[in-house]
Amino acid sequence: MHWLVKSEPFKYSWDQFVKDKSTFWDGVRNYQARNNLKAMKKGDEVFFYHSNEGKEIVGIAKVIKEAYQDPTTDDERWVVVDLKPVKKLKKSIGLAYLKEDILLKNMALVKQQRLSVSPVTDDEWKAILELTQ
Repeated sequence: MHWLVKSEPFKYSWDQFVKDKSTFWDGVRNYQARNNLKAMKKGDEVFFYHSNEGKEIVGIAKVIKEAYQDPTTDDERWVVVDLKPVKKLKKSIGLAYLKEDILLKNMALVKQQRLSVSPVTDDEWKAILELTQ
């Protein structure tokens, strides 16, 4: 399975993620996004998307630890996963392009833009990787 996570670069950028070498993905307070976190499995690949500034997929990460209690809250409804950076994309792919591409215009990122954690189909994953070469 493949996924996409969103972060505002001024809060947590790809460069900071690389510097940290890994992180837990916290702050998710939407039930659908939380359910996506719970569905992630160790080894799943994840696109890292800069939201608000840039609005583009910039890198690939990997799930290194499956869902557990979000350490930033006592509320048991919320979970995190641990991610590590794999590689920066040679060419980032912007939201405007995704909206226009026939193979990508139905991505969860395009259809549910406010969702911070979303699934990516195998076909969408392959199409995006081809665009980043």
